Amino acid sequence: MASVGPSAASAQPALPSGPAVFKTIPYAFILPEIVCGTWVWILVAATSVSLPLLQGWVMYVSLTSCLISLLLLLSYLLGFHRNSENWKVLDSLYHGATAILYMSAAVLQANATINSEFGTNAPLNYQLNCAASFFAFLTTFLYILHAFSIYYQ
Repeated sequence: MASVGPSAASAQPALPSGPAVFKTIPYAFILPEIVCGTWVWILVAATSVSLPLLQGWVMYVSLTSCLISLLLLLSYLLGFHRNSENWKVLDSLYHGATAILYMSAAVLQANATINSEFGTNAPLNYQLNCAASFFAFLTTFLYILHAFSIYYQ
């Protein structure tokens, strides 16, 4: 028989493992972050990348964030966290820092979109850059939601 004491009553909710990750806020945001971030990477790679310094940063942020988020998702699915409170701190710090980096990438991508309006192969590159900008800002929003929902959990 389990004892119910003051420490058991004030215990934090358990971190999800397995398929419960997809049903629990904020952890359910990880998969949309990966999907939208992958779209940013694909759409920027499909353009002629007329501004390599700007769009290189966008590619770096989107690809790195996708890979780290995928590793984080796999660690939650496989239960590597072992219900440690340190994982909440790690998750919150990662998503907060990534939100800031993604915001900078989204702004640079929007600038590249404006600059591609009259460049070579303008209509196609402009449309691809517009879509990449949209997904970059959407991904930024998802990372912000994730970071703040952990903080307020």
